[in-house]
Amino acid sequence: MTESFLLEYMRQCRSGEIVVGQELLQMFDILTANLEDPEIRFEPEDGHKRIKFIENKCKHYEAPFSGKPFQLMLFQKAFIETIYSFKIYDEEVGRWVRLYQDVLYVVGRKNGKTPLIGAINLAEFFCGPEGVKLLCSSNDYEQADLMFQAINAMREESPSLERVTRVNIKGIYFGNRKRPTHTGKFSFRNKGSIRKISAKTGAKEGRNIGVGSVDEAHEMKDNTSVMPIRQALSTQDEPLYFELTTEGFTNDGYLDSRMVEARQVLNGELERPRWLIWLYTQDSEKEVWQDENSWTKSNPGLGTIKKRSFLRRMIEEARSNQEMRAFVLAKDFNVKQNNAAAWLTEEDMRSEDVFDLEEFRGAFAIGGVDLARTGDLASARAMFMRGGKKYTYQRYFIPAAKIPTLSKEERTKYEEWVANDLVTVSEGNENDFRHVTAWFVKLYKDYGIRFFKIGYDKWSAVYWVKEMEEHGFDMVRISQDWGSLSEPMKLVRTDLQSKLINYNQHPIDRMCLENTAVEMNGKMEIRPVKIQGKEDKKIDGTLTLIFVYRVYIDNRTEFLQLVA
Repeated sequence: MTESFLLEYMRQCRSGEIVVGQELLQMFDILTANLEDPEIRFEPEDGHKRIKFIENKCKHYEAPFSGKPFQLMLFQKAFIETIYSFKIYDEEVGRWVRLYQDVLYVVGRKNGKTPLIGAINLAEFFCGPEGVKLLCSSNDYEQADLMFQAINAMREESPSLERVTRVNIKGIYFGNRKRPTHTGKFSFRNKGSIRKISAKTGAKEGRNIGVGSVDEAHEMKDNTSVMPIRQALSTQDEPLYFELTTEGFTNDGYLDSRMVEARQVLNGELERPRWLIWLYTQDSEKEVWQDENSWTKSNPGLGTIKKRSFLRRMIEEARSNQEMRAFVLAKDFNVKQNNAAAWLTEEDMRSEDVFDLEEFRGAFAIGGVDLARTGDLASARAMFMRGGKKYTYQRYFIPAAKIPTLSKEERTKYEEWVANDLVTVSEGNENDFRHVTAWFVKLYKDYGIRFFKIGYDKWSAVYWVKEMEEHGFDMVRISQDWGSLSEPMKLVRTDLQSKLINYNQHPIDRMCLENTAVEMNGKMEIRPVKIQGKEDKKIDGTLTLIFVYRVYIDNRTEFLQLVA
């Protein structure tokens, strides 16, 4: 029998020579059953053909391996061999065909997943049937382009591959205009192609492809961007569909549902015989922190592709940094993270400091406003600075009709806050935003407080913004996206932890901070959301605190000169 990389890899993994997680071992059990199934053939020649192509024709294109041959590691060879070697007789097609048509490949970041799948795509372009069309896709065009550029870079690195192909803005094709030939598989006659699309690309329907690859599936909220690709494979005798990803932060997203199904297959609870599930995952979060030898479970390229020293540094940073912890666990170890984890600890929020607004008579301030819905809680805030500390004075607004709809406990709180003059109540079902304007005007008239700039959320009423500007306030619109809110939210937490924020022990501020969770994306950017299960709770005060910090960060030098 021809040498089998898969059999050798399974032997080393099961003996403990290579440390892998339980979920990959479960897939090995399925593969072993396939090897013993008389209705399934194991013929590794097709897989070895692709392996030979990659190692002989493909070269790396990025430092530190740029220009070097693509030497596959054992785990990569075993993966490729598995995809192509198991054959089953298809009555509809009338011949033996590849068993595995769908492939889910989950591995920690920087283990070469995109170059590997890119190399497999390029190998299929040359070694597969004439006229095969391949499609690279992802949640956004930039990510889809990463795989496409990986394929194209490997094509360009090989003179023999470049000689018979061409590339333009639409894709990669056979036939080179500088060396035109019109006969043979690698000539203009071959209408095969490699192209790219994103979830935002229109007209995904109606395509006819042989291989589809979806990169970073963890970012997708649903299957709307992958189903057209899977449907486009439906006319093929031997379609091949890849999903490659790390874990992510999108709750109840597309990857979550796929992982649930994948684990049901591995546990024998669901039958999907054509689905190859190749998961490099940890068996627990605990082992990440306690057993460095376990890291290869999610990082099979550790020590060769990915540096162990880098991962050690990430772990050390993650021990003391909440965002880094969630990011490292999800992206480096494939430990699913709730994208709405608690933001602050009890100690972070504790503050015994108070101040009298009289202390800031005639001072400069930065303002922040979150009007939210007209029928709900709204918040306004002024932030002062003195001696390196920030002091915030705040006001909340609510329509009268909202209070009776609250739970008994909540209603009691709001009635007490209204009695203590912490909340302004508007008659009827909506907030009267003129009260918000009047609050800022009163601070100027009664205390001489001059507002440098006032940040407001983009949902604020246009007429209210115009009213504020007519009173002479400089209004700054704050976008509630990742890039805008991430930096100020991180600084707010750091300042709270360092006791550099005095929010006057305001009980509604405290409530809003307690209700705030942090949501993180794949770029390690954060933004505030409500804690899961507390969707009816309020975080408006947190938002205005972040808004004033956004204005402060963008205008730090000028504002510090005013308060010096």
